[in-house]
Amino acid sequence: MLSSPEDLFAYLAALLIEVETVEHPPLHTVEDSKALRGDIRGGHTKNLFVKDKKGRLFLLVLGETTVVDLKRVHEKIGAQGRVSFGSADLLEEVWGVRPGAVTPFGAINDQAGKVSVVLDEAMMRHERLNFHPLVNTRTTGLKSADLIKFLRATGHEPLVAALGRDEPPVE
Repeated sequence: MLSSPEDLFAYLAALLIEVETVEHPPLHTVEDSKALRGDIRGGHTKNLFVKDKKGRLFLLVLGETTVVDLKRVHEKIGAQGRVSFGSADLLEEVWGVRPGAVTPFGAINDQAGKVSVVLDEAMMRHERLNFHPLVNTRTTGLKSADLIKFLRATGHEPLVAALGRDEPPVE
């Protein structure tokens, strides 16, 4: 059975992880997030659900402005050959979320440990990070160190790697 946002919040509280959650209209893209997030402090993120040629699954967790070369990222994450995006059905099956709500918090639903989580090194320099709590109508912030604590508690030892480069802001 898949976890609800309330299940997630209870799990985080049991781990003594403090979070702040803001409700908002559904957000599907980074552009939506930028337009509607208001004054939510901390690093804002994007998440890419990918698979390699052998069917191994990865969640790449990046800063919202980070550009990643999907033709070469396999070299940094230990994947076999180039990666491609996993299907919406596969995402929902193994991670328990739909496109538009992809989040590292989906680890709570992956009890079989099918997905390897890769955190971008630059993103992890933020003291606080923001993610959807399994749905795209809320944003939940927590300390970056607590993200690692959560992932480890779910059996997902994260790989921290330099995945890309930040795009300069558009003026």
